[in-house]
Amino acid sequence: MNLIPQVVRRGVVQLLGPLVQLLVRLHVRPNTITTVGTLVVVLAALAFAFGRAHWGGFLLLLSGVCDMLDGRVARDGGAPTVFGAFYDSTLDRAGESALFAGIAAGFLQGGVPTGHLTLAVVLCFVALASSLLVSYTRARAEALGIQCNVGIAQRAERVVWLGAPTMFFGAGPNGIVLFWVVAVLALATTVTVVQRVAHVAHMARGPGVLRPLRPRDTLAGRAPALQSRKGR
Repeated sequence: MNLIPQVVRRGVVQLLGPLVQLLVRLHVRPNTITTVGTLVVVLAALAFAFGRAHWGGFLLLLSGVCDMLDGRVARDGGAPTVFGAFYDSTLDRAGESALFAGIAAGFLQGGVPTGHLTLAVVLCFVALASSLLVSYTRARAEALGIQCNVGIAQRAERVVWLGAPTMFFGAGPNGIVLFWVVAVLALATTVTVVQRVAHVAHMARGPGVLRPLRPRDTLAGRAPALQSRKGR
């Protein structure tokens, strides 16, 4: 189950079609779009850190547009590369780390009442750790030959859930809106990790699944990067 319906996803992709074709014609490199998107996420993190939640939400949603563009430009322009997939996934994780660090810094700067401060910071850490695990579980599963794009809080859902409310409502009185958005996001990402673990456990019992040569390989391995630029 996805929080964003497929019809909405397809509609957004169609709306971005002309922009994708323009970028392809201008020979804009997908890695350039990826870099710009990450810089926008860092700006969003700084906005949250300095109590500018409206701007933080807007910039986060803008970074989500860049996140959709780079993969489309790579595929439509015939330029998907192994390094591009690696670079994209790595910067996605760096951006998420910066984002939640910025939100935590905003909380520490008086963004929430003192009585909620410890819980607010802990929720930021939980949301960050779970978000990274959501991405890792997919990358590790695909390295083993299992498709794993299930879960209620994939990257698009995380961007929309955090960006949209804060863009329209800011942090709210005493940071209550941002506090609850992070709380729900921490729960949703944790549930998504559990969903992916359960999915892989089920699929691993089926035929045709690639088994690792070593019984305890903790590295993510090499996922099919040319099929997708994302490890979500």
